Amino acid sequence: MTGVRELRLVVTAADYDEALRFYRDVLGLEQRAAFASDGGRVTILEAGRATLEITDPPHAEFIDDVEVGKRVAGHIRVAFEVDDSAAVTRSLEAAGAEVIAEPTRTPWNSLNARLAAPAGLQLTLFQELAE
Repeated sequence: MTGVRELRLVVTAADYDEALRFYRDVLGLEQRAAFASDGGRVTILEAGRATLEITDPPHAEFIDDVEVGKRVAGHIRVAFEVDDSAAVTRSLEAAGAEVIAEPTRTPWNSLNARLAAPAGLQLTLFQELAE
């Protein structure tokens, strides 16, 4: 046992204010803490339960093909489980995200959308569908 208690993804955003507005105010991640240093700021946002998904290149290509139709993600993609992927996609698009692929039913029975979001992150929004 390693004793890991939390997974924290740290993103350096060139436009800090825009990224904070998008992820906290639009996507709705709850602010846990905020700190400042000489000339710098950081905000920690709650994103629910965290998992680390490790995939090999062929499976990453398969996921991109299912969600988007071609390989588009870099080596890191952030996925958020939401209650309504279509509605959240529209909300994030209105806030400035670029929709790469509209919500699509996957072979693993979820409704997944792909977006390019602030701070250079590519997002998957996924909604688990009933069996």
